[in-house]
Amino acid sequence: MLKTDTSAGAGTEIRPEDGTAGGHKPDDFEQKPSVFQRFRDRFPFLKTRRGIAVVVIVILAIIGGGLAGLAALPSRKKSGSGDVEPITDDAFFYGLSPPVYPSPEIEGLGAWSDALEKAKDMVGKMTIEEKVSLTGGVRSLTGCAGSLPPITRLDFPGMCLHDAGQGLRNTDFVNAYPAGIHVGASWNKALARRRAKAMGSEFRTKGVNVLLGPSIGPMGRVVSGGRNWESFSVDPYLTGVFVRETVGGVQEEGVLTSVKHFIANEQETYRLQKLPREAVSSNIDDKTMHEFYLWPFQDAVLAGSANIMCSYQRINNSYGCQNSKTMNGLLKDELGFQGWVVSDWDAQHAGVAAALAGMDVAMPEPHDYWGDTLVEAVRNGSVPEDRVTDMATRVIASWYHLSQDKDFPPPGIGMPMDVQEPHRIVDARNSSSRGVLREGAVEGHVLVKNSNGALPLREPRLLSVFGYSATSARAMNFIGGGFADPLAFGAYPVDWEEVEAGFTMKENYQDWSSIGLGGTLIAGGGSGAPSSSTLVSPFEAIKAQADEDGTALLWDFKRGDPGVHPASDACLVFGNAWASESYDRPTLYDDYTDGLVLHVASRCNNTIVVLHNAGPRLVDQWIEHRNVTAVIFAHLPGQDSGNALVSILYGRENPSGKLPYTVARNESDYAHMAGPDVLSDDDRVYENFPQSNFSEGVYVDYRHFDRDGIEPRFAFGFGLSYTNFVFDNLTVQTSHNESMAPYPTGPLREGGPRDLWTVLARVSAEVRNIGEVEGYEVAQLYVGIPGGPVRQLRGFDKPFVEAGDSATVEFELTRRDLSVWDVGAQKWHLRNGTYGVWVGSSSRDLPLQDEFAIQN
Repeated sequence: MLKTDTSAGAGTEIRPEDGTAGGHKPDDFEQKPSVFQRFRDRFPFLKTRRGIAVVVIVILAIIGGGLAGLAALPSRKKSGSGDVEPITDDAFFYGLSPPVYPSPEIEGLGAWSDALEKAKDMVGKMTIEEKVSLTGGVRSLTGCAGSLPPITRLDFPGMCLHDAGQGLRNTDFVNAYPAGIHVGASWNKALARRRAKAMGSEFRTKGVNVLLGPSIGPMGRVVSGGRNWESFSVDPYLTGVFVRETVGGVQEEGVLTSVKHFIANEQETYRLQKLPREAVSSNIDDKTMHEFYLWPFQDAVLAGSANIMCSYQRINNSYGCQNSKTMNGLLKDELGFQGWVVSDWDAQHAGVAAALAGMDVAMPEPHDYWGDTLVEAVRNGSVPEDRVTDMATRVIASWYHLSQDKDFPPPGIGMPMDVQEPHRIVDARNSSSRGVLREGAVEGHVLVKNSNGALPLREPRLLSVFGYSATSARAMNFIGGGFADPLAFGAYPVDWEEVEAGFTMKENYQDWSSIGLGGTLIAGGGSGAPSSSTLVSPFEAIKAQADEDGTALLWDFKRGDPGVHPASDACLVFGNAWASESYDRPTLYDDYTDGLVLHVASRCNNTIVVLHNAGPRLVDQWIEHRNVTAVIFAHLPGQDSGNALVSILYGRENPSGKLPYTVARNESDYAHMAGPDVLSDDDRVYENFPQSNFSEGVYVDYRHFDRDGIEPRFAFGFGLSYTNFVFDNLTVQTSHNESMAPYPTGPLREGGPRDLWTVLARVSAEVRNIGEVEGYEVAQLYVGIPGGPVRQLRGFDKPFVEAGDSATVEFELTRRDLSVWDVGAQKWHLRNGTYGVWVGSSSRDLPLQDEFAIQN
């Protein structure tokens, strides 16, 4: 059986006999028969596609369906002294990630058929060197984060790839949209689609072919994860809905989405290799992989995403960008992915192994792994030319599929290398985006406390404003220097030194920030941070409103113990929770902000707290203080932050956001998932191979709280309004026909078997507004699957309901929604039994309940 080079480091390739690291340098290819040539010579039937398919099926059967259980690490022998010896050889881990070969070729499923034919025609005219040129990035004279070279004689202009999922980074004349976590908190599908189209339009105008986003990994398993803010939610269903809307919206504008980071990329700590230490390994079982982490990627493929980005870390001790099980097996075979897999920047760790495992393009450059070395590997048979042809075909097919051969701007035309040097101005902003910037910012604010009618404000006589997150940073300007530019990485709210320390892996650096004292947060830090042409801070918007109302203002943004005027009608306290790529949050709260809130609340009987949070933030130090009357999780609203907040504070907008995560009472309530997995001082066995065991399975966030009977401070899906809603008239209808077979039998489409998306049940309910204010309410559908978690989100809708009126919400439940992953059968299984149905306003407020049975 062929095996992957499960985690070979730089310069290692597959040893044909046993799959272990053979120690070859990248350019050290011997002129001898390749693995494939040897096997084909010995077994002639392998020279046919059918023969290869049979072998792949047999291999999958032998390994029992892949990751049948959590990858069990082999035991380590003790030394003569009784101490456990540290692992020094990567071969210790071989076999923990099952091999899946060969890499499936693009088939032209669905709408890809025409693009594939055109791509085959172009690629058929290419030399091997031209094909290989499309498998790695090149240096560019533009500011694009990555560039594919042109093939001029074939009229292919190349491609520009650039960050990220909240708007264009490190450039001018663009907008900063609400972050992923803010979109998740909106629970608004239509708004997510509009945001995606607006961003896609800006990327297109700037000549960016590939938008490096959206991010749906990390999924929030590690509550303090540094990049959770880039993703939508901790729930795979909610995340899957938003990734479908985002992929659809961006690609409607002719721009490819690069959905990232594939897969189980859940912490920044040890995310990168730093020899002799390898990157952390996410050890995950097959059932958890499918039911939780793969779920939203399946939705991304279903939506037609033309690109997927493989991740930095290892998966069952095989690097994500050379893991044949995840790329060949899960993505290209099981999900029928038709696009191309690109590495995260410098995430390539091998040449032949990465190519055979299914990675198609290396960014920002292939270094010595591919390029001329890959040409040589094809010529000596180490890599079949068909594999390289497929790599190039997938790239060109995506270019045709998104119609980038027709009137698409030249790659990177609006992306200057240095915005401080004279350059052609390409203004990507569009007046039509102003509405989605404002509405998107509004709807991601979540009101979690509102006592004594504290909000909305009504022309207060005296308003006192405190806290570092009320104002803009003192500087928001390009300073040049590329990587060292704080604006390029959203680092102005903190010291640039700490963001730089994270990226350069200064692991002895200790001064990680829990908060951004330098100003309000509209995004987190790192490659996901957008550029903004304007930013209206909360205080700027409050000041304008106060001027209009004749309200007297007092403010202090410097002190943690400010003076408080006794005649203040209300005191606003602004704090934040900072997070950045390259390191995880040090805590889920901070003493400085908690002290500030308590200090003001002890002197002001109407203290309103606003937190710009890049993830869950604990509030139990002060949430029950009698003078803390209102609390808003303001998340990361983008550039229209202040205007959006003021429209909520003064009641021009009715808050409608809901939490896309659970807020615990204590860190310990999250169990071991509160922080990243780190090396223990008393067990250095894995000091060069850090391990992260996903032993909790699917029991992340509310699933964990429900199973263990833990009362959250604020439940998943919770959020208040200025009005009141009630739910009534629940109905459940099921389909009783051949669609109830235990396993799907339909043909493969992008996303999996076609009948996975067959609707098996329909649920409806009524939402009534019994208050005096019009507003949106998020109706949430949860299902209890036999043998699974207590409840799982399986539907939501957000109707606008006039005061005294009602609206009907309807949900469709597909085969996938009601199935569990059968490890033995390697299929989604629709179980016999009774399925619970709940509808309400959060995972813990579900007044409507019913059930239905499935017998197949």
